Amino acid sequence: MSLSRIIVFHLKRIFDRRGVERDLDLELRDHVERETRANIGRGMSEADARRAALIAFGGVQQYKEQIRDTRPLRLLEQVGQDVRFALRTLRRAPAFATVAIVTIALGVGATSAVFTVVTDVLLRPLPFDQADRLYLMSYLPPDFPGGGTAVTDRMCRFYGQTQRSFASTSCYQRTDMTLSGAGAAERLDGARVGAAFFRLLGVRPALGRFFVSGEDAPGSARVAVVSDRVWRERFGSDPHVVGATIALDGSRYTVVGVAPAGLRFPVSTDIWTPLVITLDPRNTLLVRLLGRLKGGVGPEQARAELAAIGRSMGRDPRDHGPRSVAKIASLKSVVTGGVQRELAIFTGAVVLVLFIAGVNLANLLLIRASARRREIALRASLGASRRRVLGQLLTESALVSGAGGALGVFVALAGVRALRVIAPDGAIPRLQEVRVDTPVIGFALAVAVATGILFGLVPALESARADLTRGLALGTRVIGRSQTRLRGRFVIAELALAFVLLMAAGLMVASFARMRRVDTGYDAAGVTTMSVDLPTTDYPTAEQVRLFHTRVLGRLAAIPGVQSVGAVSWRPMGAMGIMGDFGVQGETPRPKGYLVDKPTVSPGYFRAMGIRVIEGRDFTNADAANAPGVAIVSESVARSVWPGQSAVGKRITMEEHPGPADWLTVVGVVRDVVQDEGFTPHSAIYLPYLQMEALAFINHMTYVVRTPPGGASVAGAMRAALGEVGPGVPAEALQTMNASMLDLVSGFVFQTTLLGTFSLLALVLAAIGTYGVLSYDVAERTREIGIRMALGASSPRVLRMIVGRTLVLAGIGLAIGVLGAFGATRALTRYLFGVGPSDPATFAATALLLIGVALAAASVPAWRASHVDPVIALREE
Repeated sequence: MSLSRIIVFHLKRIFDRRGVERDLDLELRDHVERETRANIGRGMSEADARRAALIAFGGVQQYKEQIRDTRPLRLLEQVGQDVRFALRTLRRAPAFATVAIVTIALGVGATSAVFTVVTDVLLRPLPFDQADRLYLMSYLPPDFPGGGTAVTDRMCRFYGQTQRSFASTSCYQRTDMTLSGAGAAERLDGARVGAAFFRLLGVRPALGRFFVSGEDAPGSARVAVVSDRVWRERFGSDPHVVGATIALDGSRYTVVGVAPAGLRFPVSTDIWTPLVITLDPRNTLLVRLLGRLKGGVGPEQARAELAAIGRSMGRDPRDHGPRSVAKIASLKSVVTGGVQRELAIFTGAVVLVLFIAGVNLANLLLIRASARRREIALRASLGASRRRVLGQLLTESALVSGAGGALGVFVALAGVRALRVIAPDGAIPRLQEVRVDTPVIGFALAVAVATGILFGLVPALESARADLTRGLALGTRVIGRSQTRLRGRFVIAELALAFVLLMAAGLMVASFARMRRVDTGYDAAGVTTMSVDLPTTDYPTAEQVRLFHTRVLGRLAAIPGVQSVGAVSWRPMGAMGIMGDFGVQGETPRPKGYLVDKPTVSPGYFRAMGIRVIEGRDFTNADAANAPGVAIVSESVARSVWPGQSAVGKRITMEEHPGPADWLTVVGVVRDVVQDEGFTPHSAIYLPYLQMEALAFINHMTYVVRTPPGGASVAGAMRAALGEVGPGVPAEALQTMNASMLDLVSGFVFQTTLLGTFSLLALVLAAIGTYGVLSYDVAERTREIGIRMALGASSPRVLRMIVGRTLVLAGIGLAIGVLGAFGATRALTRYLFGVGPSDPATFAATALLLIGVALAAASVPAWRASHVDPVIALREE
C-alpha cells in the first residue's frame, strides 16, 4: 500500500467515525455470513448455522468494542462521552450544581483577586526603564527619628559630585503644594526633584519637556511639570498648557511639561518642581537619593562607596547623635516593602478559604455519590470498569469546578474593584495598576479545575471501590460507615480552618475596640478641624501669619452654635508633627535623649479640644509677641524633669545656646495626649503662636471648633469663614476629630475588613458544609430514626442525637482549630493593639461563635429528624 493511501486510511479512521462503523459492520457481517454458509454446507439448518457462527465468533458487540478501543483519539471520545453524560446528570440535579459552582466561585474568586494584587504589586516590574537597576540610598544614624530610607541635604549635594557607582542620581522630596491660577485653589500631592529625576527613571513627557540641567540650581527660573490627571481635570486637556503660568504656594511657576499617563511617582504626585538645596546650618533637610546602577556594579559595591563618601566628607556639624550608617535598597523593595507582610497574610487567608471551598465540594460530591450508589453499581455490573467510573466522576467534578472558576473570574473582578474603593490611599502601592487580565483568568480556571480534581478524587475513589453487590441490593438505603466517617472528617476540617480565620479577624476586631477605648487625653465629641498652609510668598512674615490666624479664629468663634475655638500647628491624630529637645534652667538635668512634641497653639485651644489643665493656667491674648516668653508642659514632662515639684514657674528654652530673651516660663501643666497611630500619650511642650517668630511653626495651622455633640455640621460655615479672610487659601482636613482618628488607622481598618470578609466567607462555607452533611445523614438514617421512634424514642431524644453529633464534630474541629490558631495568629503580632496573639477572651468568643453557627446549621436537620413519622418512614422503605 502506498504512503498516501496509508495516510488517507488513518485520517479516515480518526475523523470519519460513521464510515469506519459502516466498514466494521460490513466486515463483521461478511465473517458471520461466510461461517454461516460453511455451517450450512456441513448439514445445519440456516437458523442453526447462523447461531453457531455467532457463537464461534464470540460476540459481535464485544468484538466491536475491542476494535473501537484500538482507534486513535479513543481517549478523547471517552472524555467527550463523559462530559456529555456529566452535563445531563448535572441538569437533573440543579440544586447540587448551583451550590457546588457558587462554592468554588467564591473560593477561586477571592484567591484570584488576591493573586492579582500580589502579582501586580510584588512581582510585576515598576513602570520604569530597567527598573531593577534603580536603588535608593540611606545615610543616617540608626536611631534617627523619622529617617527611613533617606539622606541629608548635605550628603545629597556631596554624593552626586563624587560617586562612581551610578550612571545617574537624583534627590527628591515629597511635599504638598497649593495650586491656584487654574480654577479654585487646591492642595495637591507634590514632589521637588532634581533636574535628572525624569531622565533617571527613563520616562518621556506626554507634552513639552522635563527639567534640564541647571533648573535645580539656586536662582533658576521656577518651572513645573503637571501630571496627566491635573492636565485633564484642571486644564481640560489643553495642548497649549505648556508655557502657561500657575501659582504654587503663592509663587508663579511656568508649566514646561505634562507627565505621561500613569506616572505618579513618588506615591501619588500631581506636581513636580525642581529641588533647590541650600544648606541651613540650623536645620537638616531629609531627602530621598535615587540612583541607576551602572552595568557591572552591584548593590554591595555601591553601598561600600556610599559609606566611604560619608566618611570622607566628615561629620555633619548639625549632627550630634551616633554616626550614620550606609544602606542601599532597590526602589521596588522600598515601594512595596511596607505591604509584603500584609499581602502574605491575605494570601494565607484566601488559601484557607479556597481549601474550605474545596473540602465543601468534596463533601457535596461524596453526598451526591452516596445518593447515586445504585446507579454506579448498575453501570459497573453492565461492564463499566472502575477506571471508567472514576473518570466519569472526576469529569463531573472538573465540570463543576470549571464552571465555578468561570464565575470566579467575575468574583475576582468585583473583588479588585472593591479593593480599589475600600483601600485607603497608600495602603496597597500600585493598586491602580492592578488588572484582571488573561493570565489571571487562566490562573482562576486552572485553580478551579485543579481544586475540582484534587478534592473530587477522594469521593470518586470512595464511590468507585464501593461494594457493588450491596449497592444493587440495597440501593441508597445502604449506609457506608467509611463514607459517613469521611463526611464527618470533611466537616471537622472546614470548622477547624474557619476557626483559624475567625480567630485572626477576632484579634484584629478586639485590637480596634481597644484603640477606640484608649484615653486620648482629649474629648473628640463635637470637635471639627480645618487645616491651612500659608504660602511664604503671600505671608512672608510671622506678624502677617499671626494676624491671619487671629482673624480666622475670630470668624470661627462667631459661627452660631460654636462653644469654643482654638488652633494648633500639628493636631492630634494628624500623623505629622515637630519633635525635638529643650534646655532646662538650673541644676535640674533633662533626661538623656528625652524628646518632646512641640505644638504651637492659640489661647482657648485646650478648652476647644477638651484637654484638662492640671496646674496653672491656659495661654491668653496677653501672651503676645512683646510679653515675656511662656510655655505649657504636659504632665509627663513635669514628672520627668521636676519630679515631686511644681513645674509652674520653672524656666525652659528651645535654643541650644540661649540668650536672656530665649527663656520661657512654664505657666501651666496639661494632660498628655495621644498624637499618632501608636496610641501612646506623648510628652509635649506647648508654645503660644502669638509669640512665635519661626514661620515653620505657624504657617501650617489647624483650627479646632467645638460644638455641642450631635449638633448640625459647621464644616460649610468654617470653609466660608476661611474664605472671608484668605480667598485663595484652600481648606484642608475639614473633618471631625473622630473621622481623623479613623483616617489615621484606616490601614488597620482595611486589614481588619479584609480578614473579617475572608473569615465570614469561611464561616458561611463551613455552615453550608455542616448543614449539607447533617441533612444528608438525617435523610440516610430516616428508616433508623423511624424504627427508634416506633420503639419509643421521643422527639427530644432524637433531637439530642443529631445535636450531639454536631457538637462532637464542632468540638473536634474546634480543638484542631485552636492548635492551628496558636501558630497562625503569631503572624499578626505586629498589628495587634492591647491584645496578644493568644488572647483568651477572643479565643473563647470565637469558639462560642463557631459552635453557635454549627448548631444553627444543624437546627433544620435536627428538627426534621425529630419530626419523622415512624409509619411513613417504614412504609417508604
